[in-house]
Amino acid sequence: MDAVVKTLSLKHREQTAEQTPPPYRPSREEAEAAVRTLIAWAGDNPEREGLIDTPKRVVKAYDEFFQGYHVKGAEVLDKVFEEVAGYDDMVLVRDISFSSHCEHHMVPFVGSAHVAYYPSEGVVGLSKLARIVDVFAKRLQTQETMTAQIVEAIDDALHPRGIAVLLDAEHMCMSMRGVQKQGASTITTRFTGIFKDDPAEQARFMSMLKGFRAR
Repeated sequence: MDAVVKTLSLKHREQTAEQTPPPYRPSREEAEAAVRTLIAWAGDNPEREGLIDTPKRVVKAYDEFFQGYHVKGAEVLDKVFEEVAGYDDMVLVRDISFSSHCEHHMVPFVGSAHVAYYPSEGVVGLSKLARIVDVFAKRLQTQETMTAQIVEAIDDALHPRGIAVLLDAEHMCMSMRGVQKQGASTITTRFTGIFKDDPAEQARFMSMLKGFRAR
């Protein structure tokens, strides 16, 4: 029962992030004023020469950092190609670099995503897998939730026979603050279908990642 409750909670959270906008979005001027407040709280003068334009720069940067809120995963994976000459083996895109921001401290975590699936009803363009990683990375996130969201988006669009996703990232909230352990990485995985039911398929997925890095 506990596992069911956790799964439902995750689905609800993903749907909320995809479908429900914030109740109120401040204006750009209000956002810039908030940055000035934070600068002053940190102990500096937001009116000095080096910081006078910082609020504008920060708000502009936030437009880039969190653009994933303005894109739905379904829109990225809406084009499915069914003519693949009967190809039904693994499709794997490795080392998709991404940067995201921890929802707990709003500091970056940076890493690579590895995404694989076994086609069933068709395939998507390979660049779309990289884009779906970015859609969820460009939000306030936890790595665990991001991993699950990528899998669910691919599953909804393609209904493949199995999906494997592995994220490997370094979190600045661990290296810059708190325990301050530089170089520590976090790995999260999620497997469905063939990958979940057959340990040999998980092993094949992992060996293909290791083989690539050994070259």
